[in-house]
Amino acid sequence: MNYKEIAQETLNIEAQTLLDSAKNISSDVFEKAVDIILSCKGKLIITGVGKSGLIGAKMAATFASTGTPSFFLHPTEALHGDLGMISKEDVVIAISYSGESEELSSILPHIKRFKTPLIGMTRDKNSTLGQHSDIVIDVIVEKEACPLDIAPTSSTTLTLALGDALAVCLMKARNFKKSDFASFHPGGALGKQLFVKVSNLMQTKNIPIVKEDTKVKDAILKISEGRLGTVLVVDANDKLIAIVSDGDIRRALLQDDFSLEQNVLKYATKNPMTCKDENMLASEALVLVEKKKIQLLVITDKNKKIKGVLHIHTLIEKGIS
Repeated sequence: MNYKEIAQETLNIEAQTLLDSAKNISSDVFEKAVDIILSCKGKLIITGVGKSGLIGAKMAATFASTGTPSFFLHPTEALHGDLGMISKEDVVIAISYSGESEELSSILPHIKRFKTPLIGMTRDKNSTLGQHSDIVIDVIVEKEACPLDIAPTSSTTLTLALGDALAVCLMKARNFKKSDFASFHPGGALGKQLFVKVSNLMQTKNIPIVKEDTKVKDAILKISEGRLGTVLVVDANDKLIAIVSDGDIRRALLQDDFSLEQNVLKYATKNPMTCKDENMLASEALVLVEKKKIQLLVITDKNKKIKGVLHIHTLIEKGIS
């Protein structure tokens, strides 16, 4: 049995379903559906049972994360008290391929009783769902990818894609931007890229600092205690003047005149790279660190006094990219 051919056939059937729908989509229907949702003063509620319910839950998540307040409501739960979650200020999208799902059909009269706008997604405009809907988005497939032409495959793929198409239309209508998306996903990669600042990640306590007259042996102890692989050197006024890394010490060991009793400044990097803007985005700090090929970025005030440090490992661990 050639599973690759079976997989390719499945994908081709579902892809053709999407292409056919794209050709036959009604601009009037989609425009009306978008206008109904845009004018909604409440929530967009998605409902459906079985596979349609699973697709509906994903659609609700997509709408909610792209600027349209939305949640999924299971018809059975609605019949047992959760109908109170629906108001006339809301809009409901009900999904049923046949349009005759018993649990869904049971709540449709109640939705209409609330005079809540109802968008149906079904293959049959004359079905129970179709007749109750203010507008019907056709979910018509020539065949399911299932070899028995029974299990929802092409139809669920099409429904999901149509939900995405609606979400994209709404995003464009609202001029939804990356920053808007990130605000709904502050813990995601984009949210971190756009919102996490240096001040959120920099270390401000237990920073390894030594005075400019410190000996190498004492600086090494400070490097070990600080666990940053680096010690910061300040002058008598606590202004940053240099940094010494464990790499600097290792390289110094190769010199014939190396001595633990020497002044640490002999092996230090004078006037190191610093950042005076703790409100700089962490993603920008990462670019700076990588460009300068340093591991530790020192954050100072305008007088070169140390406010904190940011290690490249911290940026990576926090998923900054």
